[in-house]
Amino acid sequence: RVAVPGAAMLRRSLWLCLCLCSCPARGLRIHEYLYFQVLSPGDIRYIFTATPAKDFGGVFNTRYDQIHLVPADPPEACGELNNGVFIQDQIALVERGGCSFLSKTRVVQEHGGRAVIIADNAYDNDSFYIEMIQDSSRRTADIPALFLLGRDGYMIRRSLEQHGLPWAVISIPVNVTSIPTYEMMQPPWTFW
Repeated sequence: RVAVPGAAMLRRSLWLCLCLCSCPARGLRIHEYLYFQVLSPGDIRYIFTATPAKDFGGVFNTRYDQIHLVPADPPEACGELNNGVFIQDQIALVERGGCSFLSKTRVVQEHGGRAVIIADNAYDNDSFYIEMIQDSSRRTADIPALFLLGRDGYMIRRSLEQHGLPWAVISIPVNVTSIPTYEMMQPPWTFW
């Protein structure tokens, strides 16, 4: 017997196809997606979607097969980080709010982070991506800055708290073109 995908699976497949077919061969541009996979803890072992900052930050020139995703302390990362030593050479998970996206990116960069993933502070946001733009300060940042849906950020932090873990282990970026659509493990709380 062959399983026939349901309507939801067909919508996901169509959406993914449209996204992948519109991507250029080199680099990411605004309104495109970058994917990462949580490897640990296992209860959130999903492929997550993020969007790059519009006009600041670097790009991923290296693929990290296993790197720590460290929630910033304090979560908004608008100043000195209490856990900055753990962010060095890792990726910081930061919450939106309190200061500009660029300020958060610079704080993580100053603590030696390789990238920053800024999750929306609206924990129920499971579909609306914010366009992260440069502030009016004329400052720059060199590390990649990505925007993550609020529900995704919340679920990652909640899992880490439940397991008493200081960080998640992720793979970033993930090339989803090599994964059959029916095998992609997307978060069940996100509409695709």
